[in-house]
Amino acid sequence: MAASATREKIITSADRLFYERGFEATSFADVAKAVGISRGNFYYHFKTKDQILDAVIERRIKDRHDMLNDWVDDRQTPKQCVASFIGILLMNNKKIRSFGCPVGTLFSELAKLHHPSESGARKLFDLFRIWLRRRFEDMGRPHDADALAMHILARSQGAATLANAYPNEPFLENEVNQMIAWLDAVADQNAKKD
Repeated sequence: MAASATREKIITSADRLFYERGFEATSFADVAKAVGISRGNFYYHFKTKDQILDAVIERRIKDRHDMLNDWVDDRQTPKQCVASFIGILLMNNKKIRSFGCPVGTLFSELAKLHHPSESGARKLFDLFRIWLRRRFEDMGRPHDADALAMHILARSQGAATLANAYPNEPFLENEVNQMIAWLDAVADQNAKKD
């Protein structure tokens, strides 16, 4: 396997393990085993677990950035873009019920550890906040766009946490429907002003 392919496989495996088990509970040996390489070969690519974490965070930022921009590039309306963001909860329903939100769980763990990569993990939330704020601005809500963006972030994080706590209840579906209804009301409110 080429060095770049091995590195990518390490990042992919570490990303999954950090999400499913947590960063602190995942060892070098766990990642090496998942990839199927020796520890010596592993150290060629990453010297520390923190280096792997930084690579995982960079990958997550890039992947989420690409996903968000794809919705805009697909010429979705600002409202459709926000609805797509809300829909991530249902798209990842099974994983969220099992492990929580990959962004929220990683940030919470790193914050508790006072880990230096906490600020990198916060950039994922910043990415979402700025992107959502721009969509609300595009909907004609520049005065409260940031507050609306934070509302969606807070509500989606809360919904993911409770769906993880109560995985056998229809809670997540109900929350998504209520968020979409809220979005419709926000958009209708703005349309009436025009």
